[in-house]
Amino acid sequence: MEKSTQPESVSSVLKVFNILESLGDQKEIGVSELSQRLMMSKATTYRFLQTMKTLGYVSQQGEADKYSLTLKLFELGSKSLEWVDMIAIAEKEMRVISDETNETVHLGSLDQGSIIYIHKIDSSYSLRMHSRVGRRNPLHTTAIGKVLLAERDEAIIRKQLTGTEFIPSTKKTITNIEQLLEELAIVKQQHFGEDNEEQEPGLRCIAAPVYDRFGNVIAGVSVSFPTVRFDENKKSHYIKLLHQAGKNISEQLGFKNYPV
Repeated sequence: MEKSTQPESVSSVLKVFNILESLGDQKEIGVSELSQRLMMSKATTYRFLQTMKTLGYVSQQGEADKYSLTLKLFELGSKSLEWVDMIAIAEKEMRVISDETNETVHLGSLDQGSIIYIHKIDSSYSLRMHSRVGRRNPLHTTAIGKVLLAERDEAIIRKQLTGTEFIPSTKKTITNIEQLLEELAIVKQQHFGEDNEEQEPGLRCIAAPVYDRFGNVIAGVSVSFPTVRFDENKKSHYIKLLHQAGKNISEQLGFKNYPV
């Protein structure tokens, strides 16, 4: 019954999820019973269970032939719910900035060495930043990327950016780690980050951090302007709007000590 027309990698994934679902149906189960239920050989079932045990998704009761799920899947699901909750909370605060400026507002987070936009409100102008939810951009060229990095230890930042090519997008792009670290020190002190035509010519962006209940920066909220509409005299007002949004989102996520 183990023969399948599916590619081997797909078949393996299906087996993993079948095992997880079966383990979810009862508190604990033995290899023999599980293999019979899934119509897999005992040896194959055991091999998968041991791999899942090593990864922390399955636990074994001593040396007994009984396996059960750990809370690691719950942890992953909770993280997913956290993003859903944060987006719902952020929507209201982003609308305030959008209504005030009529410019593009983003919520972005860190994922696999880059920022990813997880929510967006478009500018009401025809000339605006072209982006989409799910788009990725480099950490070192973006205002959100800078606030996501700024409060991390230098060693962590260096590790995070290992292998990053500082390819200049414009003549203003930061081109090395030392230059970035200098700017991140400023971002950490002032609690906002800027992209002054570093990602795209003719585009400026300002971002403020969003904290989780443990005080970790988990996202950034930003507003982006074509340089022709950026009013330097209103910069402090833009920053105030972003800080207020960041504070309100963070407080609703359980963090009460926003730094400004």
